[in-house]
Parts: sequence; C-alpha cells; structure tokens
Amino acid sequence: MDTSLLTALGDKTARPLARQLELHTVGDLLRHYPRRYIEHATVTHTSDREDSRFRPGEHVTLLGTVEKVTGRRMRHRKGHIVEATVAVGAQRFTCTFFNQPYRERDLGAGTTALFSGDLSRYKGGWQLAAPEFSVLGPGVSAQLPGLIPVYPATRKLRSWAIMMAVRQVLDVFDDPGDPLPEVLRASHGLMSLGDALHRVHLPDTREEQVAARRRLVWDEAFGLQLAMAGRRASATTRPAAACPRRDDGLAAAFDARLPFALTDSQRAVGESLADALAGTEPLNRLLQGDVGSGKTVVALRAMLQVVDAGRQAVLLAPTEVLAAQHARSLQAMLGPLGRAGELGADPDGRATRVTLLTGSLGAKARREALLDAQSGSAGIVVGTHAVIQQGVAFADLGLVVVDEQHRFGVHQRDELRSRPGPTTPHVLVMTATPIPRTVALTLYGDLDTSALDELPAGRQPIATTAVPARIRPRWLERAWERVHEEVAAGHQVYVVCPRIGEEGGDEGAEPAEPLPDHLAGDLLDPEAPPEEDDDEAADPTERPPLAVGEVAPQLAEGPLSGLRLEMLHGRMPADEKDAVMRAFGEGRVDVLVATTVIEVGVDVPNATMMIILDADRFGVSQLHQLRGRVGRGAAASSCLFVTDAAEGSPALTRLERLAATPDGFEVSRLDLEVRDEGDVLGAQQSGRQSGLHMLSVLKHEELVAEARDEARTVLADDPSLARHPGLAALVRSVVGDERADFLERL
Repeated sequence: MDTSLLTALGDKTARPLARQLELHTVGDLLRHYPRRYIEHATVTHTSDREDSRFRPGEHVTLLGTVEKVTGRRMRHRKGHIVEATVAVGAQRFTCTFFNQPYRERDLGAGTTALFSGDLSRYKGGWQLAAPEFSVLGPGVSAQLPGLIPVYPATRKLRSWAIMMAVRQVLDVFDDPGDPLPEVLRASHGLMSLGDALHRVHLPDTREEQVAARRRLVWDEAFGLQLAMAGRRASATTRPAAACPRRDDGLAAAFDARLPFALTDSQRAVGESLADALAGTEPLNRLLQGDVGSGKTVVALRAMLQVVDAGRQAVLLAPTEVLAAQHARSLQAMLGPLGRAGELGADPDGRATRVTLLTGSLGAKARREALLDAQSGSAGIVVGTHAVIQQGVAFADLGLVVVDEQHRFGVHQRDELRSRPGPTTPHVLVMTATPIPRTVALTLYGDLDTSALDELPAGRQPIATTAVPARIRPRWLERAWERVHEEVAAGHQVYVVCPRIGEEGGDEGAEPAEPLPDHLAGDLLDPEAPPEEDDDEAADPTERPPLAVGEVAPQLAEGPLSGLRLEMLHGRMPADEKDAVMRAFGEGRVDVLVATTVIEVGVDVPNATMMIILDADRFGVSQLHQLRGRVGRGAAASSCLFVTDAAEGSPALTRLERLAATPDGFEVSRLDLEVRDEGDVLGAQQSGRQSGLHMLSVLKHEELVAEARDEARTVLADDPSLARHPGLAALVRSVVGDERADFLERL
C-alpha cells in the first residue's frame, strides 16, 4: 500500500494521477473508489429494426462511437449548443449539450464512450439531452468487466484511464494483511481486506460489490470510532472543576423570581446539565432547540450554578449585535441578581456581574471589561470572538457556552477550553439548526446531546409553505393579499431578499445547491433538456438574485401600496439600522423588507408573517433560522418560501421538504443531504472535504453504532492500541497522523 505509483506504474501513468488527483501511492489509488458502476450486460446495443424497443423518457446506457460533433450559437436565445451524432450499432442518436462548448473537444469524431441519459424524440430521431458519459480508450470496450467502475475523474484524466491503472496495480498487488482481528471479521460477516480491495474495483456481480463496500465502510467506521473514543478519553485526562449545586445560591434565587413556569423539557435538560456540572468529567454537550424553545434560560441556569461554585462562565455569540442582546437579556432576567457592586443589587448579597466584551469597545470600556474578567468580579462574560483573543484572561473559568455554534470555527470553539491550567472548563454549545458537522459528530458518538422538544406555553408553530411562483403565480398574488390582511389585524410582516442591491452585493445568502464536485469530469449532472421538437434550448442563465434595494420600492408602489414599508440591510449606517428596527419593534412600520441581517438578534413578537423571496438561493439551515423570526408571540404565524424553481426540480423539492420539517434536527439532516457532513475530525464545517471515502452519516447509522460498540470494547482493554498495531495503523489510515495523536498521549 505504501509503494510509490512511480514504481508500480511508471512515470507516464503515475504523474497524471499525482497531478490531477493527488494519488501518489498504491494505497492512494486503491482507496480512490468507484463512485458508481454500470452493468455491462445492460449496455444497449441496437440493430436496424430495434427502434420500436425505445420509449420517450426511458433511461438508457449506450455504448457508441461519435461520428461527428458540431457546435453553434443558439439562434433565438442566448447560449451555445453542441450536438454529437453517436453510432450505436446501426442506430444513430443525437447527444445534445447546452452551454458546454468544450464538449466539441471532449467528443471528437471516433471517440468511443458510454452515454447514459433519458431518451426523447428530436427531429424524427432519438436524443439524449445533456447525457452523462464516460470516454473509453482504444480497445477498452472489449476488456470491460461485468460491472464497469466509474471513478471520480477530471477532464484531463478520464475514468477509463484510472480503471486501467487500478487493474494494472491489482495484477501485482500483494495481500496487504488484515488489521481487523479474525474473530471480529467473523462476528460481523466481513470479507478480508485484500478481497475487498479487489472486488470493489473489479466486481463480477452486484453482490460482490456490495460485500466489498460494506467491509471498506466498516473499516472507516471502526477507525473513526477508535479515533473519536481515544480523543474523548484523552480530553478527559484533565478534569473539569466540579460545580455542585447550592440550595441557597444565585441559581435558586433566580428560579424563585422567574415570572413563568419552565417547560418539562427545560427542567429535564436543566437537571441533566446540573448533574454533569457537579462532576469532574468535562461536559461536552450540544443543546438543541428551535428558536423560542428557551435555550438561553437553560444556559443561564447552568451558568449560575457555575458562579455559585466560585467560578466564571463565558457566553460566546457570533456577532456584536447578538452579544449585546444577550448581555441585555441576561441582565434583564437576573434583575438585582446581576447588579453586584451596583445600586439595586440583591439585598441578600446573592449577586454577580454580567460584563460585555466585544471588539468595538472603546479603550476605557475594554480595560474595565478585561479587569472584570481577570479579577473574577464578573461571574458571566458575554462576548464575541474578542473573548478568544490573546490577552483575555479569567480568574477561574468553569463553563463556556457557545451560541449559534455554526458561526464559530472548530478551532475557535476549542480555544478557551484548551488553555493551560489544572482544570478544563465545561462546554455547552447551543443551536436551533445543528450544522452538518455537528450532526455527524452527534451520530458518531463524539458529542452528547440534549434537546428542548417543546415550546413554552402560548407559542404557536409556524405554518410554512413553498410558493412556486413560476408554476402558480396566483399563489404569490395571494401572498401579497395576506400581507394586507395581517397588517389589518394589527400585525407586522417581514419580506426577505438574498441581496442588498446593485452596489451592495450579496449579504450572506448561501447557494441553493452545493457547487459541483471538482472531480465530476467524465460524468456531469444533466442540464435541463430543450422543449420537445425545439432545437433551441431554454436560456440556462439565471437572473440575479432579488435585491432589497430593488424590491422595496416595487412593493411600495405595487402590491403593498398603502402600507408603511421600510428597508433594512447590513450596509446601512448603524444609526439608520437602529432607527428602522426601533420603529419596527414599536409597531410604526408594517412591512420590513430586509436581507439576512434579521437572521439572528431580532425579536419582534408582533411580527406574524415572513415572505422569503428567491428562497432557493438560501441554505437550508439559514431558511430555518430566518423563519424563526416569526412565531415569537401568541398569534398564529406563517412563513412563505417563494421560488421560481421549476416543477419537480431539486430546488423546489428541497423547499417543500423544509416547509414540512419544523424540527431543527430534521432540518440538519436535510442540510446534511445537501451539503455533506464535512471533515468530521478536522476544521471543515461542511462540504466534500471529508477524510472519509465511503462512510456516510445518513446511510450507515446502524453500522456506525456497531463500530462504536466494538471500539469501546477494544479501547477499554487496550487504550493506546499498543497490543493492536494493525488497528493503530487503521486509525492513521482513516484519520491521518495529526488527528490520531491521541495514540501518543495515552
């Protein structure tokens, strides 16, 4: 596995693999697994009289040769079209590509390739519109196995070339030895590693391919579980400071003055946190709850328990606006309990101080905040990234609470916890929308979770609907009528746009779908086909996202005329933003047309409706967070996801699924399907940079649970894997040397 590909394959073959795909060793190549397989037996060969066997809309795979290829500008629409005539036996097919002029080079006359796509009629013949294809080298079609592997590739390094390189290596590959003990393989019905590596690349049957992939997925799950369990064990070698509950402390006094009853869920989670904080095993907990479920109250009760023990708590917020709001909210909830050293403090002396520390504080205010933190006079410090910076010290930090944790990098979240000292602080992270990486860690068993699964009394669920404006324009007309009805009932409305304006640019909208994999190469996602019998494709160029600066005046003069309408975005001067938000909060504005500046830190209970325009331009978690701005009072609330996405499109399907999904964890799973789980042992929050090749949170939950149990059993008996060198090597192969450093620390 460690042999250089230069040695195994020679310079001519090895260098493109290194340049294009960063594959340098035999192990790198054999771990570059096929992304899919095409069954050779199902490849369609046609004859003169077989035209009747095809049906429009049928998905086919054709093995054919390009006879000619032409490219031209579309006559009546903007864009470029490439048409390739492909001979499959005696039959001819037209393969059409839209706005991909480079296909003229990719599919020159004489090119043999596999084409996969949906059939349609075109000028009396058969067409594949924007088919997936894989170019085959000379003579390759005669050497194809029963299942043809299709690899992640590039335009300069085709899938067939990778397949031939893999076959060349496997012909001389020694058995690598098996890191898994034989008894473990037998108990889980796993084939040997050597067999799995052969059969995943060159399977004769689907059954062989499935069994091979299961073994390789199991290796990744087991290696990852060993790494995570080991990392967690090493993290607990430095104990946390015990913070036992006090019956006569701040926490008890706070509970006594609460003007409302805690929900059963808040009480249950609070008890669980209190028990954990009283111990010396460091708390590492995710507190999940939708907007309005009362996470802040739960976190404050935990912070007060820490303060009662003579230690300090930090609350990290992603923005200064939210940090300032948290500080004001905590001070308001604490009342005299939060005014230590001030007039009006609790007469029984049970009081602490809440200090705000942000980057924009003036020199004097910053010095005072730093002194409060370092001296311990501030039991609770609320801040942004400024709290993490060097030079910020604490007297005795016992708890770190991170709000909206997806706004902080992995290393930033760990900074306070990893500072030198005899103890490590407990950590509580809160979110209404767990990011994919967090969902991954949760399912992989590296993060404890608590969930607030009920709303406080009086809160109403948010009725959410996807509005396909292109398909059903009357629905959008009805939406504007509903705005007038809400305002007439004394309520207020948000209208959200993804962009500020022509000069302001984008303000944080995420792409509707993930960017294409840079390794797509041979097999590209299909574009929309043209209308039947029309050789001019629809213009695929999308209009720019709707902008606040353009939408607001159009609404004011059109469907929302007569209403008090204001505009809000992040590029406005601070005093103007404050004035607009103050007017909206006081009910002097009926409709607020805004960007995602309202995503966090805005609480207007009288706002009962939100319309998100171009909703397909936002990420799933962002949409869920935005709709949490309504439904904050006792009145019924609604949110509309307006989109121009076509019927049946992935974008519209995604919005419809989100509209039917009120729960934050389910939203995060949908987000995970769209964005992937990210690098579960690294700093990457999401996307396709995972160090894992096959393991998927969504597909392999049961297998992960099996591997987790086995990993705990092994590490309980051999914490450093000293007696299992094969398993130590497996951990390194799955997570890398840096992330397996717990092996040296134990």
